[in-house]
Amino acid sequence: MLGVAGFFGLQCLHRELLSSTLQARYLSSLSSQLSFAVEPGPSPLIRYPTTGPYDRRFGYVELPSFLQRLRALGFAVTAQARFSPRLAQVVDRGLLPIYHEKTQAGLRLLDRHAQIVFSATSPGRIYHDFEDIPPLVLDTLLFIENRELFDARYPQRNPAVEWDRFGLAVFDTLARALRFNVNRSGGSTLATQLEKFRHSPEGRTVSVLEKLRQMGSAALRAYLDGPDTLQARRAIALAYINAIPLAAIPGYGEVHGLGDGLWAWYDADFATVNRLLRADTVAAPQTVSPEHAMAYRQVLCLLLAQRRPVLYLGDGYATLQTLADSYLRLMATQGVIPLAWRDAALRVQVALRQPPVLADTRPFASQKTTSVMRARLAHDLGVASLYDLDHLDLTVVSTIDQPVQRAVTEALYKLRTRQQTRAAGLIGEHLLGDQDDLDRVVYSFTLYERSPQGHRLRIQTDNYDQPLDINEGIRLDLGSTAKLRTLVHYLELSAELYQRYTGQSPQALRTLAIDPRDRLSRWVVERLSTTPQLSLRDLLEAALERRYAASPAEGFHTGGGVHSFANFNAADDHKILSVRQALRDSVNLVYIRLMRDIVSHYLYRPGAMALQMGASDEPRRRVYLERFADREGQTFLRRFYAKYRARSPQEALALLTQSVPAHPVRLATIYRTVYPDHDLAAFTGYLRAHLEARELAEADIPRLYSTYAPERFDLHDRGYMARLHPLELWLVGYLAHHPGASLQQVMVASTDARQRVYRWLFKTGRKHAQDKRIQTLLEIEAFAEIHHAWQRLGYPFETFTPSYASAIGASGDRPAALAALIGLLLNDGVQAPRWRFDSYHFAAGTPYETLMARAPARGAHLLAPEVAAAARSALIEVVETGTARRLKGVYHRPGQPPLRVGGKTGTGDHRRVSYGAHGHLVGRQVVSRAATFVFFLGEHFFGVVTAYVTGPEAARYRFTSALPVQVLKGLAPILMPLLERA
Repeated sequence: MLGVAGFFGLQCLHRELLSSTLQARYLSSLSSQLSFAVEPGPSPLIRYPTTGPYDRRFGYVELPSFLQRLRALGFAVTAQARFSPRLAQVVDRGLLPIYHEKTQAGLRLLDRHAQIVFSATSPGRIYHDFEDIPPLVLDTLLFIENRELFDARYPQRNPAVEWDRFGLAVFDTLARALRFNVNRSGGSTLATQLEKFRHSPEGRTVSVLEKLRQMGSAALRAYLDGPDTLQARRAIALAYINAIPLAAIPGYGEVHGLGDGLWAWYDADFATVNRLLRADTVAAPQTVSPEHAMAYRQVLCLLLAQRRPVLYLGDGYATLQTLADSYLRLMATQGVIPLAWRDAALRVQVALRQPPVLADTRPFASQKTTSVMRARLAHDLGVASLYDLDHLDLTVVSTIDQPVQRAVTEALYKLRTRQQTRAAGLIGEHLLGDQDDLDRVVYSFTLYERSPQGHRLRIQTDNYDQPLDINEGIRLDLGSTAKLRTLVHYLELSAELYQRYTGQSPQALRTLAIDPRDRLSRWVVERLSTTPQLSLRDLLEAALERRYAASPAEGFHTGGGVHSFANFNAADDHKILSVRQALRDSVNLVYIRLMRDIVSHYLYRPGAMALQMGASDEPRRRVYLERFADREGQTFLRRFYAKYRARSPQEALALLTQSVPAHPVRLATIYRTVYPDHDLAAFTGYLRAHLEARELAEADIPRLYSTYAPERFDLHDRGYMARLHPLELWLVGYLAHHPGASLQQVMVASTDARQRVYRWLFKTGRKHAQDKRIQTLLEIEAFAEIHHAWQRLGYPFETFTPSYASAIGASGDRPAALAALIGLLLNDGVQAPRWRFDSYHFAAGTPYETLMARAPARGAHLLAPEVAAAARSALIEVVETGTARRLKGVYHRPGQPPLRVGGKTGTGDHRRVSYGAHGHLVGRQVVSRAATFVFFLGEHFFGVVTAYVTGPEAARYRFTSALPVQVLKGLAPILMPLLERA
């Protein structure tokens, strides 16, 4: 009886292995519980993949990192996929998330109207339906990989497992683990191969456990739609053909799927190949042409190449052709292909595409907007390259208004033609000249829209055919726009002083001990003492009316020396102007004096360090003097190091010697300092080489050698005797004994020398000299506070020029940073977030689907509303009666008053100045010329427009900030519809 039972048991097992009836019942029941649903808010039940080429390429592996970065940028998850409990359980036990995977995905960028700005889909050429696959292609695939896949006798058959193939695969895996060289293919079904090259580490089967994971996941996926797997098997074949990995091409990247493979490796049109291989063509062998044979052989080669794509589509391409020939003969024998097709395909030769696929060669200008947006998106997500970004399964809605942006871009490009430039009114005084090369002028334009949620970027474009972003990418000298930063800081200080002293009685205010040099504090106190009920708004209006002389005749001790400044318009030189008028007309000397008052406030306000440094016995004076010696010594050493670093010790000594008139004492001091250990003979040779015989008696040489030995004089005295800076002497001596030393090594080694050189400064009788140098350091500290205040309001750089000249542009700026400052003023001093992307939709239709949108944010109050209002009123006057008056009344709506428009102009030349060894001017080289206008248009819009020319040719241009103002005027017809919609 046991034998009969065993026989029936084996029969049932055999039937189950063929039909999968029991598997279908169990697995379809289990698969029906594997689901997910997208619901509002973050998901409490989600699992992310950790490996697999498919999951990495589409960004599913990095999703946790993306979400974390976007949360830090102010975005929140608004909806996310929830795993069913059973799906989470399956994944936790080591299988893959089971769902209907998508074949194509890629980045999509949409504008604010949901119109496509950029779209990338990978793979690009696919069969959308199973019926689209030519039977000849399908039959060839099945013969090579999985001949029993469409056995219709068993509709519930598990396509993931063919037990004979599974045994073969296990054997091969064990053999490879034991280091046997096994390269046989064919151990896996199409279903498990699909799991392997999509989800296994590096697309490979690394263990028996991984093989079981592939099979289990593939089996569950096959029964997602019920026990009948015929449709699932069709889907497997379709997905396999569309997704097979076919190596990567330099300059293009990875190739997936038969369609992309035909294009990338053979430069074959996918639609043409399918037309040549359609069923009616194969059924008529007499119609087989070389074109038909070529198309079929290309398909065959790619289907075979999937086994070892890097080899077969590279150095082993000849081996692939031999393999293809053997398959052609075998398939003809087996009746898979007609004999005529075999013979025709054997006769043709198919060569790989030459040259290989090139990257996108379209003009950069045609895609700059999308390139900049993608670069910003990649930065926000932490993605290493645009290539990786473009493959993400992601749809992003940007804030850009594409129709208006496109129109602005076209308008800026037209300004390269003489006719359009003249029509736009850009030819004339302070604008462009008839002889200027228009192609060299770069125009950049940025516009934000203000809303309760923050500031959305609507337009960001330029007419520059290179990747450089003029708006945000470089430091520009923007001249008088720095007056705006100076004005805002001045008003901010005035408001702080108001808050400190308001409410005190006039008697108490008059008794305050305020240093006369702190003119800002004294002015505020005087106003409050005479008008106790003065409001902050009234005080700030009065601050705008404070008057300064515009005379350039005065010298200003700042930045370590005495400097003079000039006004742009000489007619202003004899005027006395208010702060408001000077901003309106962009008068330099008023703002130089205003910056002096700001610096003096930091130096002499109650409790300031400068007030405590007057006494000779103040112990901190020594600390400041040592810091000055160290700082100035480093400045000189950098200059000297640049002079000598590329020279040999002999060349350095010769150059040093040439720096002074030949004299025995000077030369003796130089040589004994540089080479203190050289003997008398070497010293004699040096002197005779550089002095006439009549200038040097034989008996004098030993005396000079001993008298000017370095131990007899300190470094400062040796510099005086040689008529050289002592640190130059020290450096040449150091490099003579340490050739090739780096600047950092020089600085470390010279620490004591820098202090010794300035020993004279520490003497008590040098108080005046000490005071000057201490004042220099205190001024630097004051500018550090000003720099911090500017950075708090968006100044973009970590370095700042400690000079009054920073008030008129010496420290540079960026157009985008100036636009942010205008946005702050327009928003009543509240720092609202600025963004260019509104929402993110990751992995649509997958168990990882996540939607993110900007979370509500409360802006930081950086300025008092009264300060912002006072600054805006001054900016409006710049347009109404000042340097931007050509814009007055331009932006208006039909039947309504003109929009309230304000802004600040600025023009800057970036010049490289060279000085000789003794400090005299050698030359000036113009590096660039820039002009900008930062503005607001009405209550809701603000931005910046910039004109820029780079290179020595910039010296020929004479345009001022009138040029960007005129450009903004010309853009009014394009921008007004956008402004009206708001």
